Parts: sequence; C-alpha cells; structure tokens
Amino acid sequence: MKRTVYDADQESFRSVVRDFIAAEVVPHHHEWEKEGMAPRLFYASAGALGLCGIQIPEQYGGGGQTTFKFNCVLNEETQAAQVSLGALRVHLDVTLPYLLRYATDEQRARWFPGIADGTLLTAIGITEPGTGSDLAGITTSAMVDGGDYILAGAKTFISGGGQADLMLVVARTSPPSSKNRRTGLSILVVEPDMPGFSRGRLISKLGLLAQDTSELFFDDVRVPARNLLGEEGNAWDYLTSNLPQERLTVAVGSQAAAVAAVDITKRYVRERSVFGKSLAGFQNTKFVLAECATEIAAGQALCDRAIDAHDDGELTAVDAAIAKLFCSEMQGRVIDKCLQLFGGYGYTREFPIAGLYADARVTRIYAGTSEVMKTIISKGMGL
Repeated sequence: MKRTVYDADQESFRSVVRDFIAAEVVPHHHEWEKEGMAPRLFYASAGALGLCGIQIPEQYGGGGQTTFKFNCVLNEETQAAQVSLGALRVHLDVTLPYLLRYATDEQRARWFPGIADGTLLTAIGITEPGTGSDLAGITTSAMVDGGDYILAGAKTFISGGGQADLMLVVARTSPPSSKNRRTGLSILVVEPDMPGFSRGRLISKLGLLAQDTSELFFDDVRVPARNLLGEEGNAWDYLTSNLPQERLTVAVGSQAAAVAAVDITKRYVRERSVFGKSLAGFQNTKFVLAECATEIAAGQALCDRAIDAHDDGELTAVDAAIAKLFCSEMQGRVIDKCLQLFGGYGYTREFPIAGLYADARVTRIYAGTSEVMKTIISKGMGL
C-alpha cells in the first residue's frame, strides 16, 4: 500500500541516510558485533552528518527539527540494511527527549553542542538488577548533601551504557508515599569522571550484538545539584510522558525489520532450487510470504497512523501500546516464517535472517513487555 506519512524532505533525508549506512556502517558492522559496540569515530561521523542532533535546536549546532519523522526514517533505513545501531536509537529516541524537554538553559549550553556533534553520547539508567517493569520499585537512592546529591545503587541492561558520557539516572530522592509508590523519583545526570562511578561488564546478549549494553554502579557518587534534570521528585511523570514515543520507536523498528526479512527472503527463494525447482515456485512458499505481506501491510498502516498521531501530539499511551504490541509480535511471527524458508542456512550467522531473528526477540521485552502492553490496553478498555 502506498505510504503518505513522509514528505519530500524526509525522503531526501532517507537517501542521505541510506548512503551513509552503506558506506560507514555495513562494511564494519561485523567487526562492531565482535567488539560489542560501534566505535566513537562512528558517532563523530554521524554527528558531522547531523544525525546525532536532529532535534537539537540550531543555536547549539543541531538540526532544529520538531517532527519525529526524521528519526523514524533513520530507524527504518537501519533495519533495511540489517544492521543494529541500538545505542544511537536510544540516544535519539529515548534519552534526548528528556534533555530537550527538561534541561535548563545552562544545561543546554553545556551539553547540547557535544550531543549534536557526536562527541557526547547519552544513555538512560532505569532498570535495576531487582527491578524490571516495576519502575516504582527503584531502589537506587540520591540523598542531598549540601549542594550535591550522594548517589548509591546499580543499574543494568543499560543500552549505550558502555560509552555514554551523560547518563540520566533515575533515583529515589525521597521515600515513596504510603499511598503512591511512584512519588520521590528524580533524574540525575551522571558524568564518567565523577568519583564513585564505574561501569560493569558489557552484557553478552542473544542479539543486538553491536549495541553496548552494560551495568552501571554508583558508589556514593557526588552529583552536583546543577545536574538535576527537571524538578526533584517528578521523574515518574517525566518517564510516563515519554513512553509513547519510546514504544512508537520500537514499533517502527519492528515493522521495518519485518519488511527487511521479507525482502531478503524473496531474493533467497528465487535463487534457491529444491528438487530441481525454484523454491519460489512452491505453493507453500507463496502462501507463507503472502501471509507475511498481509501482516506487514496491517502493521504499516497502524505504524504510520501512530507516527502521524505522535507528530500531531495525539498519540496516547494506549495507542502507543497497541502499535508496539502488534508490530513487535508481528515481527516475531514474520521473521520466524522467513527463517523457516531458509532451512538450515537460516540458522547460521552467514545469512542475515539469523541476525534479524535474534534481534527480534527483545522487542517484545524492552520498553515494556507485551504483557505490560496488554495491561495498558485492557485498562484503556475499562477492564
């Protein structure tokens, strides 16, 4: 079905991004997977092209875009090339919105130029070893001491945490209310040179191998009050306000990955012969790919509507949950069917479908599990 969600400027941007990924990412991606992260040089190159600060105001060297659609184009082209740049996506789509919305003028002047040029990388620390979806259960604490906060605790599964220069850490600055566990949370920006801060191991994962995912430790880190982001105690509201965009990001990536899987599978079945006949000529092959194409068309319509709604300021938490639930679950179904058509070859890393299969599994977990999405949706139904 014809897409109408992007304008001419965004399609021109797509061509630039596609060429950049082909030249600067694809030839090196296998090595990045071995290293567990993309090198700093990549982010500098992306910053020089304007990719790291798409929505940073122009006065700080950014692109000054208010629309989220350029971010979506970058997401789609990354998936189309079958590469994973999850740390960059987290930087742009998950972490940066908090800075754009809540940073003071002084913080903007201090951080935004480096973010825009790719020399300052960001990450957000929410998940803890004993706290996953239950954000109100965060135990990392930050107690006031003079003009500083003393931060103590640990975070895990932090995307981009292995190299981040600015880590937005969600911590408890006051005890929760007996009536509302969500109160008393704040966001502090931790920088690597602060004594007491350390990074743990890079976590070995099933997929997203080129994305550094790490543990972060805070041993009485003294964080100056000027690194408080927004108002003390309001982190819960900040987090929930950005969740629709975060979940839309997952939906866009899931949808694009499913499209990429079908594209490479079509090429494979046309080239592969079985029992003296092209694999594409078997009815089962045609029917399986027809099923995939139908699911993708439904996901694309839903995803594009959500992108427009988000740009119009109308994407609700429920609608974002619907988009994420459908697109991530659909991604899993479609890529599984495509891998089956590759047979044994599909289970080897020599064929990109295996990487797409491994990367797909986490989309039903991060940014809120499918079960959490169903809870949100059912509440929206009044159940």
